[in-house]
Amino acid sequence: MYRILIVEDDRGIAEAVKTQAEMWDLQSRCVRNLRNVMEEFSEFDPHLVLMDITLPFFNGYHWCGQIRQVSKVPIIFISSAADNMNIIMAVNMGADDFIAKPFDSSVLMAKINALLRRTYDFTGAIPVLQHRGAMLNTGDSNLRYQGTEIPLSKNEYRILLTLMENKGNVVSREKLMEKLWQTDSFVDENTLTVNVGRLRKKLENAGLKDFIETKFGVGYLIR
Repeated sequence: MYRILIVEDDRGIAEAVKTQAEMWDLQSRCVRNLRNVMEEFSEFDPHLVLMDITLPFFNGYHWCGQIRQVSKVPIIFISSAADNMNIIMAVNMGADDFIAKPFDSSVLMAKINALLRRTYDFTGAIPVLQHRGAMLNTGDSNLRYQGTEIPLSKNEYRILLTLMENKGNVVSREKLMEKLWQTDSFVDENTLTVNVGRLRKKLENAGLKDFIETKFGVGYLIR
């Protein structure tokens, strides 16, 4: 199920869009803390963002710029400020579409679903896995966090990919060793422990503390 994050200070509009989206089987969340949108963005890890321009504390352009530093997730602006200057500004900031208020909910849902299909369905999988602001690009095996690239070995990439694909679930040591067995080196329990330790240290040095949780005697988990 795709996840939609709604960044809108008009609670009536936000809840109406949420209700409509859920009728289309889209998991939706309205941002509550508009002072810190990125916290909820990282926590919810959406596949698409609906963004108003006029918001308290910081406007939609600010948050669009913040999101673009860590993610290529599609962003649709929804705003009554639909003059050419604002539309151009939104596109230049990295928006994928702009819908003027008031809008027809069926048109909005059609545009959302079309953008989701173009972004994800053609590839058969989500090309970038995200968690807590960290982006793992499955195309080039790069990990980025807050604009910085974190170098990964092949084994570290395979471990992190498996954990992020199973986010919220414990991945057994046996399954991770199967992933590492794809290399030309022998993999045993100690090899896995060493690789997880190195990966965890790299993540912590980049600011991602406690990113990987150990379930002793079972495996590892990313929440």
